[in-house]
Amino acid sequence: MKIWVDADACPNPIKEILFRAAERTGIALVLVANHDVRIKPSRHISFMRVASGFDVADDEIVKRLEPGDLVITSDIPLAAEIIEKQAQVLSPRGELFTSDNIKARLSMRDLMDSLRSSGIDTGGQAPLNHGDRKTFADQLDRIITRDA
Repeated sequence: MKIWVDADACPNPIKEILFRAAERTGIALVLVANHDVRIKPSRHISFMRVASGFDVADDEIVKRLEPGDLVITSDIPLAAEIIEKQAQVLSPRGELFTSDNIKARLSMRDLMDSLRSSGIDTGGQAPLNHGDRKTFADQLDRIITRDA
């Protein structure tokens, strides 16, 4: 298994959890972004900078991942593509996207996008909190130990 991170919008506390997990387990961790991302020096952690542009980082992740890899992203359409490629997807808030729940998540995303497009204020996502970080870390640990 390799862990890929859609690093353009991944919160720093989540990256820190991932850095520690890569060091602890020796699992390769690759952060992909269209801007520089600071990483910890490690033989298990690498960074791939891609060109700026819509979905360039997403496309690079989809192109390179293998079945069974894990991708960290909150991008629902990207999550759907990853699931189609038989890889696992975990959001930075610890939600595991699966073939059972991705269609509903895509529908909700499209609905919220339509509401925002029509001028309705749908609010935004709450800031990442300690509970979110714990949920993420617990879910990541389950995935890593299950696939070890």
